[in-house]
Amino acid sequence: MFRRNPAWQHAGPGVEAPHEEARLRRDFWAKLKRVAAQLPFAEDLVAAYYCAFDRETPGHVKVALIGALAYFVLPFDAVADIMPMLGFADDAAVLATALRLVATHVRDTHREAARNALDRVRETA
Repeated sequence: MFRRNPAWQHAGPGVEAPHEEARLRRDFWAKLKRVAAQLPFAEDLVAAYYCAFDRETPGHVKVALIGALAYFVLPFDAVADIMPMLGFADDAAVLATALRLVATHVRDTHREAARNALDRVRETA
């Protein structure tokens, strides 16, 4: 389904328990497939995903990004995602804040991987 770079296989020690990491990965892609067409920040979201699971990313950056990704994935939300126009505003704000904090760590390779992944997601939608 999605090819992964071996460097992006694991978040690293102490960042996520293996079962929580697996759940975040699974739920992230499942939700993204459902809502990718509605997300103007989809590329940033997926680039954050690849950065968060890149072995070269420092632990404090992973924590910030995984927190933002978990907020996107979790079923409870400050603003319900089903609300037209406003549903993903809180998700975008959380992601934008996290990305501002760690922007120098999101590399061109993460963005390129994000574009490729989104192309695949949109092809199967």
